[in-house]
Amino acid sequence: MKTEKMMRSLLGILIPVLSAFLLGAVLILAIGEDPITTYRIMIEKSLFDPEGILKTLHLASPLILTGLAIAITFKANIFNMGVEGGAVLGGFFTGVAGFSLTGLSPIVHVTICLIVGMVTGMIYALVPAILKAYFKVDEMVVTLMLNYAVVVLVKYLSQGVFRDPASGYVATYAISDTAMFNKMFGSNLTMFFFISITVFVILYVVFKKTKLGYEITAIGKNPEFAEAMGMKVSTNIIRIMLISGALSGLAGAGYLMSEKYRFTLDFSGNPGLGWDGMLIALLGSHNPVGVLIASVFYAALKTGSEYIGIYTNVPKDIVAIIQGILILFLSAKFIFERLKIAGKIKSEAVKEGGKA
Repeated sequence: MKTEKMMRSLLGILIPVLSAFLLGAVLILAIGEDPITTYRIMIEKSLFDPEGILKTLHLASPLILTGLAIAITFKANIFNMGVEGGAVLGGFFTGVAGFSLTGLSPIVHVTICLIVGMVTGMIYALVPAILKAYFKVDEMVVTLMLNYAVVVLVKYLSQGVFRDPASGYVATYAISDTAMFNKMFGSNLTMFFFISITVFVILYVVFKKTKLGYEITAIGKNPEFAEAMGMKVSTNIIRIMLISGALSGLAGAGYLMSEKYRFTLDFSGNPGLGWDGMLIALLGSHNPVGVLIASVFYAALKTGSEYIGIYTNVPKDIVAIIQGILILFLSAKFIFERLKIAGKIKSEAVKEGGKA
C-alpha cells in the first residue's frame, strides 16, 4: 500500500514535468532547432558543470525556504499566499539593518540581519494567522491582499527616506560589507545555501519526527477531528503561520545578503521568490525532500536558460514557457486533488457497475 502510494505520488510529479518538457520540445522544433541538443546543454551546464552546479545551488537557496514556507501551511490545509510579501518585506528591512548598523563584526552583523528578516516575516504573518485562527477569516484573501499592501509600502519607503540619492534608479543604500555573505569556491555560492540546507533538515525532522509534524498532518486532513482529539487547532494555526513567516523572511534576507546587496523595486524578480516557492511546493507535494529536489530542479532551469541562449539559437524565454506550462499542469493537479475528482469518478464508476 505504501509503495503504491509512493508510485502514485511520483507519477503525479513526473507526468506534469515530462508533459511540460514535451510541449517545450514541440515549440523548439517549430522554430527549427533541435530539442534534444537544447535540453542536453541545459542539463549538462546547470547540473554537471562545476560552475553551473554551484550557480544552481546558489539560486536554489531562497527557493528552498519559500518552498518550505508554502509546504508547511498547505500541508495543514492553510492557503498562505503571502510568502511573496514576507520575502519582500524581510528583504527590505534586512537591507535597512544592513546599511544602518555600523561598526559590527561580520558574524554579529550577519546574524542580526537574518534575525531582522525572520522577525519581520513573522510579524507580517501574524495578522492573517490571528484572523484565521480566531475569526475564521479566509486566509487566502487576506494574504493575497497583504502582498499588494507590501508592494505599496516598500515602494513608498524606497522612494522616500531610505532611497540612495547616488543611485540612478529607485534603490536603498547598499548594505555594509560586514552584512554580506562572502562568495565561496570562486563562484556565486555563499554560506546562505548551507543555512537553507540546515533549515531543511530541521523542517524534515519537524515533519517526520515531532508532535507538531503529526498535528500539521492531522489538521490538514480533518481540523474538526483534530480539535476533538485535543489538539489546539487555533494555536497550531498561529504557530504554523509564524514558522512560514519566519521562513519567508529568512529567504528574503538571505537573498538580499547573497545576491542583491540593496533593495530595489524588482528585488524579488518575476514572478517572485514566493510564487516560485508555491510552484516548488506543489512540485514537491508539500514534502520537505520533494521541496529540496524541486528547488534544485527549478534553479537548474534558470541556470540552464542562460546557457542555451549562449550555445544555441533557442531564446532563453523558452524556459519561461516551460515553467508556465508546468504551473498550469500542477495547478490542475492541485485542484483535481483538492476537489477529490478522482475519488468521485471512481465512485460513480462503481455505482454504474453495480447497476449493470
